[in-house]
Amino acid sequence: MALQNTPLRQLSPTTGPSSVEERRPIPYRNLAVGAFMNIFQVTTLGQPMEVLKTHAWLEASTKGAILVLTSSEIEYHVRTKLPNASSTLGGVLGGVGGGFAQAYLTMGMTTCMKTVEVTRSKVSGQGIKPPGPLEVFFQILREKGIRGVNKGVNAVALRQITGWSSRIGISRFAEDSIRSARGKKKGDTLLFGEKILASTIGGALSCWNQPFEVLRVEMQSMTKDPTRPEKPTILSTFKHIVKTSGVKGLFRGVIPRVGVATWATICMVGFGDTVKAFVAPKAS
Repeated sequence: MALQNTPLRQLSPTTGPSSVEERRPIPYRNLAVGAFMNIFQVTTLGQPMEVLKTHAWLEASTKGAILVLTSSEIEYHVRTKLPNASSTLGGVLGGVGGGFAQAYLTMGMTTCMKTVEVTRSKVSGQGIKPPGPLEVFFQILREKGIRGVNKGVNAVALRQITGWSSRIGISRFAEDSIRSARGKKKGDTLLFGEKILASTIGGALSCWNQPFEVLRVEMQSMTKDPTRPEKPTILSTFKHIVKTSGVKGLFRGVIPRVGVATWATICMVGFGDTVKAFVAPKAS
């Protein structure tokens, strides 16, 4: 489904349409669309399913804004610069860029603090009064610097890149498959229900990357465990999980994450496409 205005070609009074394409301004309205859709996601089903994983609208809005703006721009340029490229490729590349930007621009104050809060709740359950989240954050910052705040960022990046490239890419593939099954042409607009079905498929199948989520949580965990690597890397953490929990330990929590990923994809891809099309300037 085409969500952006088709670039206009410059007209020459003598030669007609020029081969020079007018530069398209970046639609920063997609920042607002992404912020709104991620807030909607965590305020509705996202929050109950993630429990303590998501705390604030500020977090949701920044992550959503960055994802939608980045992925939409990449998909647009794949469509216009590579006309023979499939929408699946555009979705995969858009998800890679969006996930990369999310991980490295928002990781410190989001996934780090999520893990801190979950760990604090476990300590509190043992009858020990835990320090406040901001107190823990500034303690990490003082003792370990920005590297400490961003501990596990590479695992987060792997999760976000593989997660969103799969969610958007598989959703686009499902959309093309639905068009083919319905006898529609490439680029034809899908019905709202068809968009949601495609997003559901994309979200559910994207959870093949659950090991990256488990690695991220383990690397950021504040729990004291003498068997854990003192300075965890992706490889050392992987070996630790397999040694202590077996291969199945890499997929712990995958069932509830299927629900979270499906709803996130419905909101950010299915609903997101619909809202982007609604707020886009209409061609005169």
